[in-house]
Amino acid sequence: MDTKSQNSNMILALLTLISIIAVVAVAGFFMLRKAPDIIQGQVEVTQYRVSSKVPGRIRELRVQEGQHVQAGDTLALLEAPDIAAKLEQAQAAQAAAQAQNEKAQKGARQEQIQAAYEMWQKAVAGADIAQQSHRRVKNLAEQGVMTAQKLDEATAQLNAAIATEKAARAQYDMAKNGAEREDKAAAAALVERARGAVAEVESYLQETCLTAQTEGEVSEIFPQMGELVGTGAPVMNISILDRIWVTFNVREDLLKGMTMGTEVEAYVPALDRHIPLRINYMKDLGTYAAWKATKTTGQYDLKTFEVRALPTQPVAGLRPGMSVIIEK
Repeated sequence: MDTKSQNSNMILALLTLISIIAVVAVAGFFMLRKAPDIIQGQVEVTQYRVSSKVPGRIRELRVQEGQHVQAGDTLALLEAPDIAAKLEQAQAAQAAAQAQNEKAQKGARQEQIQAAYEMWQKAVAGADIAQQSHRRVKNLAEQGVMTAQKLDEATAQLNAAIATEKAARAQYDMAKNGAEREDKAAAAALVERARGAVAEVESYLQETCLTAQTEGEVSEIFPQMGELVGTGAPVMNISILDRIWVTFNVREDLLKGMTMGTEVEAYVPALDRHIPLRINYMKDLGTYAAWKATKTTGQYDLKTFEVRALPTQPVAGLRPGMSVIIEK
């Protein structure tokens, strides 16, 4: 009876040992089995920065971060008094050039034309008298009554009177015809140059009103009310939510099955759902990127690639910055 009891105890102990070994083996199999590789990325979005060509002070911010805007909506107003002063200067220069052009196109005043005409008539009368005097002196000289000296003097007076009459006629014609064609063209060109200067300053003045170029969402606003911003300094960022994508940094030993145009399924923890993606961009990140050294094992170094993918269909609630996970 004692022998049978001892044999039963040994058999029970052996079975218990075998059971423990089996349990440990099964647990070890599941625990030591290689876990799936996880590739984590995040959602990105196309953004554009709103800035101004001219420096100024933020006078008013008409939007808030997170606000949806349409193309053409006013985002912010800048105060630039120096641009307003330059506009006044340019407008004054344009007015002066316009006045000069009108003067050139119009010609001399009517009073000036009349005065030139009277001077010409006076010269004509003087030339007639000189002609008559020369004729009398010439007749007397031919009769021997008048000396040749007097005849020469009368001839000189006649020539001077004729020259004076021609000069007066030229002055009258000039006053009547107005400025030369070249002078008129030059005056008109000055007006165009002044008009261009005004248009340039007005374009700068329009830059003090910042508007949205496309539909989007205000993601960041940098300055506060009253702060100065320089030329080209960003005032805010606008996210174009219609242009959204996912980016991953993938080690090259995990690139198997990832090629241009390939569709993959990814999990979005924030939405607790899987979404389909199509790969549209692949590029190595270069030697500056994270890489895995395997040369100590006699293999090779593993580089990292940037992989971008686009959702194949709109995903409600998908926002920039959300994590996206691919299991391989």
